[in-house]
Amino acid sequence: MSLLYLDSLTIKEDDSNSSTENLSLEEDLDSDLEPDEKPNHKPSTTAEVYLEACRLTGVVPVSYFIRHLGTSTMDLNHHGLGPLGCKALAIALVTDMTISTLELADNHILAEGAKHLVEMLKANFTINTMDLSDNHLQSVGAECIGKMLLENISLKSLKLSGNKFTEDDAKFFADALSSNYRVKHLDLSHNAFSGRGGEHLGQMLANNEGLETLDLSWNHLRMKGAVAFSAGLKVNITLKHLDLSWNGFGNEGALAMGEALKYNNTLVHLNLNNNRITNEGVGTLCKGLEFNDTLRVLLLAYNSLTVEGALALVNVVKNSHKTALEDINICNVLVNENFVRLLELTCQEHPSLEVQYGGVGGFIAKKPPKRLDPMKVIQDYLDQRKLRLWDFFRNIDKDGTMRVPVGDFRKAVQQSSIPLDRYQIEELIQRLDRERTGMVDYRGLADTRKQMMKDHRRQLRKTESRQKKEKQKSDRILKTFQSAVEAVTPHESMVMSPGAGAKEDSSGPQHFSATPLSSWHHIVMSNSSRYSVTNLSSEHVHQPHHHLHREQQRPTSSPAMRSYSHPNLLDDSPRSGPGKTGSSAQGTHSDPEGDVGKLSAATDHLTRSRPALNKQLSAGKSKTGKVKKKKKKRVEKA
Repeated sequence: MSLLYLDSLTIKEDDSNSSTENLSLEEDLDSDLEPDEKPNHKPSTTAEVYLEACRLTGVVPVSYFIRHLGTSTMDLNHHGLGPLGCKALAIALVTDMTISTLELADNHILAEGAKHLVEMLKANFTINTMDLSDNHLQSVGAECIGKMLLENISLKSLKLSGNKFTEDDAKFFADALSSNYRVKHLDLSHNAFSGRGGEHLGQMLANNEGLETLDLSWNHLRMKGAVAFSAGLKVNITLKHLDLSWNGFGNEGALAMGEALKYNNTLVHLNLNNNRITNEGVGTLCKGLEFNDTLRVLLLAYNSLTVEGALALVNVVKNSHKTALEDINICNVLVNENFVRLLELTCQEHPSLEVQYGGVGGFIAKKPPKRLDPMKVIQDYLDQRKLRLWDFFRNIDKDGTMRVPVGDFRKAVQQSSIPLDRYQIEELIQRLDRERTGMVDYRGLADTRKQMMKDHRRQLRKTESRQKKEKQKSDRILKTFQSAVEAVTPHESMVMSPGAGAKEDSSGPQHFSATPLSSWHHIVMSNSSRYSVTNLSSEHVHQPHHHLHREQQRPTSSPAMRSYSHPNLLDDSPRSGPGKTGSSAQGTHSDPEGDVGKLSAATDHLTRSRPALNKQLSAGKSKTGKVKKKKKKRVEKA
């Protein structure tokens, strides 16, 4: 057995192993790099360390690794290393100082091999890009890599695609990347993240301030998972490229994504290909695009879109002055001439816009006009003229039996002003003379009146019920989205602030409420030089500038601003235009001189300076003194 000592960077062999067994094992190995004889000296170079590690672990050395030592990129994809081969490689890489990119995709290293790589990374700070895709790491490997990310300071790019991670495994990455801001690119595609996985990944996006590229394609983020993930995207301030293709987001996820895009001001590239999004989902997504001024590339190919959805996307670009969209991919959608003309007009105002569509040949599906029921047409005709059936047919039904020959009935209807065509008249005759007797029993018209009214009311109830259910569904999704936003709100962005609507109460303690940091306004100073901006001290008492329901302005994404304030995570109103400056907090200061009394919320919620407060208190004392003097005078007179 070989031991890996990270401090000394050497390989030692246990005394318990038999040298004869190692010799026989070496002879049996079919290696493409068999040494001529067993080295007698201690291995010093990376190649020698690797060969010695292969001999001790009993694996065949990889000649490609030896030949490409000294290069910055080591591509060992599809080499079948296995756990032991990965261990030998990790032993060699402890002493290597040149390889910065290590690609080990499809090597079946399992969780055991991942543990060896994690141990190696504790000593190797040169490798900053690693590909461990398709290695069957599973939950044990995810936990191991998550613990590594908590401590590692060198990795910037990590690919973990196709490792059979379950949705609960997402928590390992969420916990790790909530504090690790050095990883810029993360690939978690082709795994099995769904509902709870979306919640964990949304929490990761809310807390992480370093990730720029995230690939979550080919997972199961839909319904609740899609909504929770979008909530995290709403408050994220660093992510630029996001791939969510092949997830089944659906219209529910599109609605949540539209809400997130109203506030996110960093995302540049969004891939939503093949996500079961219909024209309805694109409509809700466009509502968010109207307020977004950073997204440049939007991929919506292979969704259930038609010309209506394509027109909605182009109209957003045409009607919104904020939008930065330059590339829209709907390559499977057939459009019509109206879309082409609209696109040409839009490109005149936005020359950089490029829309990829399937071709011209699409059409807007229209339902054929519904044929009116001839019985209902006759009933409406009679109601408008306040006639009875017998009044209408009495000229041909002189006996009053309500049975007339078919020919007379057809002639009477044609000569009247009832708006029925030839086909409707024949349909009416067939319904009133079902047995083909040649006689029309027009009592059926009277009998069907009540039934038609019932059918009409039933149809109205169905329409109202469907609209109500759709509205309830949208409201439920938005409520879930808002709850998810509150759940992923970073705790460090919450500060204790005086209650904005609290009344003055000298008998009890001052009430406080948790308010996001961005709801605090810049300090408003008094005219006193002691509290001037240039002589800023720690003697200020703050009141919130805005309630949560008021319109907040997003802070810029610059690092300097990010270190002082966080976005208002609970605000539901879209951010203001980019030309306006958002409000931020410069820090909270306590009063070292002690309490100055209980404060009530000002109408404009601005900061009060101490001279103003002292003036108010002194005015209150003078009023009470005058009241006491008046009482004394009244007592003396009495």
